[in-house]
Amino acid sequence: MESIIPVKGAVKYRITLDPTVWIFDDRRIDLNTYFLEKPEAEDEDLKYLLNTGRHWSREIMEGAVYPPTLKTERKFDRQGMKTGTFGMEIKHFLKNAEIEDDAKQVVFELMNGQEVAMSVEEANTVIFKYSQDGKPINDGGPVHLLFADGSNVDNPIKNIAAIRVDR
Repeated sequence: MESIIPVKGAVKYRITLDPTVWIFDDRRIDLNTYFLEKPEAEDEDLKYLLNTGRHWSREIMEGAVYPPTLKTERKFDRQGMKTGTFGMEIKHFLKNAEIEDDAKQVVFELMNGQEVAMSVEEANTVIFKYSQDGKPINDGGPVHLLFADGSNVDNPIKNIAAIRVDR
């Protein structure tokens, strides 16, 4: 089974996705709790201001600390990573690929030749589930596509081979 998923079509940058490394990504979502909690709308400006304020306060209290020290301070929940069920919003990857302005839809190409199409806006809300109980998804993997509202958690879209952006 191929674990690399290409993003192609009406994008500025053709990229490939490797779900096997997402377990270390800070943007990962804990799917055991995600659909139970009410998601909060993120205000990017507020988030930036809060992070800048924390950084400023830290420099005042502790003095400037330069990388790589900040990166080594991150703690991983090893037990949670070994037993958790995780996903990743694909909006991050679509943003990096820079979808062309005239793109109309995102098509998920399945390994059996079928296709699942949705608008660009809807595609920016879906989640790729890449881990079940701490293990990579092998049955129907490397990822399962979940809708943000959780309506297909019990019957996800499986066997995704590629993402194609169409005009």
